[in-house]
Amino acid sequence: MKENISLSLKNTESFVAVEEVLAMAQQAVRHLDALNNGTGAGSDFLGWLSLPDDIQPQLDRIEKVAKHLRSISDLTVVIGIGGSYLGSKAVIEALSHTFPSLIKGKHHEIIFAGQNISEDYLSELIDVLDNRNYSLVMISKSGVTTEPAIAFRILRNHLEKKVGKPSAGDRIIAITDSRKGALRKLADVNGYETFSIPDNIGGRYSVLTPAGLLPIALSGIDIRMLVDGAKSMEPLTRNNRNAASNPSLLYAAVRNLIMRTGKTTEVIITYNPKLHWFAEWWKQLFGESEGKEGKGIYPASADFTTDLHSIGQYIQDGQRILFETVISVKNPGRKLVIPKEIDDSDQLNYLSGKRLSEVDHNAETGTILAHNDGNVPVITITVPELSAWYIGQLFYFFELACAVSGYILDVNPFDQPGVEAYKKNMFALNNKPGFEEAGKKLRERLK
Repeated sequence: MKENISLSLKNTESFVAVEEVLAMAQQAVRHLDALNNGTGAGSDFLGWLSLPDDIQPQLDRIEKVAKHLRSISDLTVVIGIGGSYLGSKAVIEALSHTFPSLIKGKHHEIIFAGQNISEDYLSELIDVLDNRNYSLVMISKSGVTTEPAIAFRILRNHLEKKVGKPSAGDRIIAITDSRKGALRKLADVNGYETFSIPDNIGGRYSVLTPAGLLPIALSGIDIRMLVDGAKSMEPLTRNNRNAASNPSLLYAAVRNLIMRTGKTTEVIITYNPKLHWFAEWWKQLFGESEGKEGKGIYPASADFTTDLHSIGQYIQDGQRILFETVISVKNPGRKLVIPKEIDDSDQLNYLSGKRLSEVDHNAETGTILAHNDGNVPVITITVPELSAWYIGQLFYFFELACAVSGYILDVNPFDQPGVEAYKKNMFALNNKPGFEEAGKKLRERLK
């Protein structure tokens, strides 16, 4: 039987008592019941709970489409923003070679677009695509979300001019609403292959839908193992009403209790650079789910040991407003030993014969102790190794914990009303039809 990811609260015990954590986790069982019974806020967006089972019938087709695109192109541009790209990017970065374009061997490259409106970014991407054989995957429920819609219009036109409209139609996949929306209409008119995003799943919970799985499959990663890993967390979290053994309930409880002591910023810490984009996904999940109605724990991230040489000073000695959650990878995928040198000019012979992972783990342990001494609570999540199965476990663990934590905060963890504020102003300033009067008022303010 495989070892599971594990949660340690040892380095939080001097800040919040174990009994308090267990009591709050037990109280949170009612929130778990609300999720399973669909009686809580945002109950129209709970499709992610059963995704590990529900997605199974689509895996064959996802793999078939990925194989087709890999056969006709050597690069795919995935267009999306927020949950429409962060989940797949997190998996691809975690499980792929760090320098894929610099090593020999055939691989299918994945590039992301539509997550910004940078003229330089898209122009430089076109510089690359001018000389590459590529495909497009467009991800948007509505098809009119500004950032990805602009990117898709520009890149679709570029592809059609490059290979012709019929051939371009064979290289474009649309992942969108099953019935309505601009992208659905465009796909139907042009005959694009399509996948549907379920109505009851929001973007930040969508990594196990085709929106996340198709790009991951394109990169060559085993999506079945990813889904199986997520499924393995269901009996430990969703179907486990024993609060003391439910890691998602315990994590949701301890972070809320720590927040109540005045530590309102949670910093997700990774010691493996492959997890940088997983931390970015985590920040969106918790930031968009909890940050509303003047509530929520502010989600931040840091890459250690790199950032120990920069913001490490603040974490150690700055305002005592933060706590850390460390994702600790137990076993590396590769082996590299520090050699011994006769003259020892760099004074590193005391490390000779040690694996880099041993040095890194000692840096991790030493940092946790130092930060604890500096009045920083530290939660530790141990991952046995970086694999699709364990990344799947992490996704499900955090998603369930986030939903429960939102309910503890008494907010709806499945909406994002604040995101609409910037959109309305952007529409008004860009003279979108229907926003003329709002645009006039905003321009008056800017004088």
